[in-house]
Amino acid sequence: MAPIPGSGLAKGLAVTLRTMTRKTVTEQYPDAQPDLAPRTRGVIGLFEENCTVCMLCARECPDWCIYIDSHKETVPAATPGGRERSRNVLDRFAIDFSLCMYCGICIEVCPFDALFWSPEFEYAETDIRDLTHERDKLREWMWTVPAPPALDPGAEEPKEIAAARKSAEKLAAQQTPPVTEPHADEQVRAAEGPTRAQGDSQQQTDQPRPSSPSSPSSPSSPSSPSTSRPTSLPSDRPAAGDRSQPDPSASARPGTEPQPKQEGQE
Repeated sequence: MAPIPGSGLAKGLAVTLRTMTRKTVTEQYPDAQPDLAPRTRGVIGLFEENCTVCMLCARECPDWCIYIDSHKETVPAATPGGRERSRNVLDRFAIDFSLCMYCGICIEVCPFDALFWSPEFEYAETDIRDLTHERDKLREWMWTVPAPPALDPGAEEPKEIAAARKSAEKLAAQQTPPVTEPHADEQVRAAEGPTRAQGDSQQQTDQPRPSSPSSPSSPSSPSSPSTSRPTSLPSDRPAAGDRSQPDPSASARPGTEPQPKQEGQE
């Protein structure tokens, strides 16, 4: 079937009319700044304190756009009789962004985390020679680097954070004065004192006190009255006028029974 003449023009006009009625989504840059992804590859920031001038980033760069200059300094011995050491001091760190192809190899191979991706992208220049940025500019871009994303709940703690936390705990332990043993014992006794007193009182309330074997209210006595046990400990001496109590001398001698009084005896 042959196409109808002018059908393509009609379809194009239909698309134009349909999009004319929709709200525009164009971001009015530079009045409105775009929302960039956290891992946007804008420019490379430098953290000077971590750089050891190992030259790995400059050697691995496929474009050879990283320029590093340094010199060596002698560090005196930390202890008497020790050996002097030498270290590299960074003099220049520059990146030519007119040659950089943003591959990120320099960031990946850095063993001391001195290079990071920054989302900054507004560094256009009118002269191509001005696209070679020195370490001062790279350090300014370092403070625009976003924080790393949160790790998984089951992931290990980063080594940098773990080392910093251990150093802080060690320093705090050195600054805190040690607690003497007598003072620690007093604190332990003060903490356990109320608990022990409460436990003893509860035990004394719940459990009855054992009675004395020579007490008149003992169950082994044949003439003990079937009365309720008093709350206080009974006395060994019987009360005056109480003839129901046995003779203490008789109960003290085993194998003897109290003799009943005969009539007529006073």
